[in-house]
Amino acid sequence: MTQKGFRQKLTLYYLWYTLLFMVFLISLSILEKEGVPRVWIGYLFMFVTVVIYAGIGLVSRTSDLAEYYVAGRRVPAVFNGMATAADWISAASFLSLAGGLYLQGFDGLAYLVGWTGGFCLVAMLIAPYIRKFGQYTIADFLGTRFRGPEETHLVRILAVAATVFISFIYVVAQIYGVGLITSRFTGVDFSVGIFLGLASILVCSFLGGMRAITWTQVAQYIIILIAFMIPVSWLSLKHADSLLPQVSYGQFLNKLSDKEQQFRTDPHEQQVRQLYLQQAAALKTKIEQLPESWLKDRAELQHKLDELKAGKGSLIDIRKASGQLARYPQSAAEAAQRWQEARQQLMAKAQPPLSQFAPYAAATPADSAVKRNNFIALVICLMLGTAALPHVLTRYYTTPSVTEARDSVFWSLFFIMLLYVTIPALAVLVKYDLYTNLVGSSFSHLPSWVSYWAHIDKTNPLVSITDINHDGLVQLAEITLDGDIIVLATPEIAGLPYVVSALVAAGGLAAALSTADGLLLTISNSLSHDIYFRIIDPHASTQKRVTISKLFLLLIALLAAYVASLKPADILSLVGAAFSVAASTLFPALVLGIFWKRANHQGAIAGMIAGFSMCVFYMLYTHPLFGGSVSHQWWNIAPISAGIFGVPAGAFVMLFVSLLTPPPDKHATEFVDYIRVPD
Repeated sequence: MTQKGFRQKLTLYYLWYTLLFMVFLISLSILEKEGVPRVWIGYLFMFVTVVIYAGIGLVSRTSDLAEYYVAGRRVPAVFNGMATAADWISAASFLSLAGGLYLQGFDGLAYLVGWTGGFCLVAMLIAPYIRKFGQYTIADFLGTRFRGPEETHLVRILAVAATVFISFIYVVAQIYGVGLITSRFTGVDFSVGIFLGLASILVCSFLGGMRAITWTQVAQYIIILIAFMIPVSWLSLKHADSLLPQVSYGQFLNKLSDKEQQFRTDPHEQQVRQLYLQQAAALKTKIEQLPESWLKDRAELQHKLDELKAGKGSLIDIRKASGQLARYPQSAAEAAQRWQEARQQLMAKAQPPLSQFAPYAAATPADSAVKRNNFIALVICLMLGTAALPHVLTRYYTTPSVTEARDSVFWSLFFIMLLYVTIPALAVLVKYDLYTNLVGSSFSHLPSWVSYWAHIDKTNPLVSITDINHDGLVQLAEITLDGDIIVLATPEIAGLPYVVSALVAAGGLAAALSTADGLLLTISNSLSHDIYFRIIDPHASTQKRVTISKLFLLLIALLAAYVASLKPADILSLVGAAFSVAASTLFPALVLGIFWKRANHQGAIAGMIAGFSMCVFYMLYTHPLFGGSVSHQWWNIAPISAGIFGVPAGAFVMLFVSLLTPPPDKHATEFVDYIRVPD
């Protein structure tokens, strides 16, 4: 079949798929009106979408090496753009980006600007050249470009290590999102939800590799787009009488600014903030009195539990007291850390709300400058990290030619843009809805979604609304929302039919699954191709190489699911760390390897080690989660932007070492000439 005929056939298939999905959506809406229980609608959505992905995986199963690694290099640019968009629109983009904009306002735009700009760098600096190379992995490209004397594989090994490290951090974030969605719509425990979602991931990537993942991701993108657009358009129609939220949401910015000004001066809000200050002062006293305060509180909890067990309390009270004692800090040092974190959170809540729509809004010019610097640093890290993400770059190996690789970057940006111009609208419209309908309402009439989301994770509630000043009314300062649930809870916040909630969950699941599939395959292919085949067993048969890749994929998936079940951090923090590491470790080697012939084996090794070391050191040195301290920050740059130091370190060391050591051999210079000649 010709490439044109193949493209037409695919277009027809996916048009029918979209039509049938819309029929399915309308059918479930009718069932909801007829009184079918909501839980069954949720089950149907989850089951049918997962069956669709599994079906595509089964139909696309293969053991052919080129099909498994790069989908046979015959994916048309438009469909590769859709697959790349689905690969890119991860749980972070679908679930957390709108939440980040809701919580951070203007500062959250750094993610949109950085990620979008990164694809421009991919198109100009990297995608055409790796496609001209025409192999399977990014480590293979770097290992070939910087081949050492006597076939030394150190650059390849470092690139594989970086690929595994970056992709593993990223995939943990995706599986966390899978667990959040699955537990929300099936009622199972969060950890169980993770492993249920893992089965969906493995069906596609395990059976058909890149071939199955590509066609599944196209199907997933269609669901992602529909799932995101319907609730936002509905909200826009509700508040602005317009079905174009991208245009209508601007009229609410001034209204929200006026409401924020009211919240700053409202006596009830000020009272709540004053109570937070008092609680923070009490915690400060306890910290100063350690370890006596820790011993005293633990003894009180133990005494209370003993009294309840002696017959004075119900089983529920005993279980509650046991849980409080189990969660109590195990040492005075742990108490100091946890109480300090709690105090900082209380101090943050005690601050009057700043305008989230003004650039770099802060209480003082100095704080505003810090925000500006962090915004710019994060944008740079996300741009450079995007241009070096192995699972994104690998997608450009799947096109038939270099020209189609360039075209597919354009289509990737187009399909990503459809969502990215809508995400700010969702954040603004949800905020307006909450400010209008929830703030000022009675605690006795809280909407049902508050209770539901609060009980999904009782240890770290996703929603918390507490009557701090006991006036019976909800104040803005009394509301705590986890950014990761903004999108999932939007239909319920807006009072939309439950079928829309299920649709959004299906879209979020599609986003997390599509990215997790691509990441797991990138890790397993890199290990099987670059370590096993290139180094351990160069004579391995194609069948054996595919089998080894599948085994690696299974092991990595299980390990990532276990780590995700520990809930290591919020999704955006995990993803941000992956971008900084990718930028610091791989970006200088990729770009200098393509555009500077003098770059050599020794320089690449030194640069990759230096960039990675600087980036990871800064994260460990400044992030409290890893034992660091905020006071250690250089120029007040947040640890998520560690790449702003790692990239210059890696590039400078690579340049310096390359110039001090012998120039690359003839093979390396001919390689650069070859990849830079257009097809």
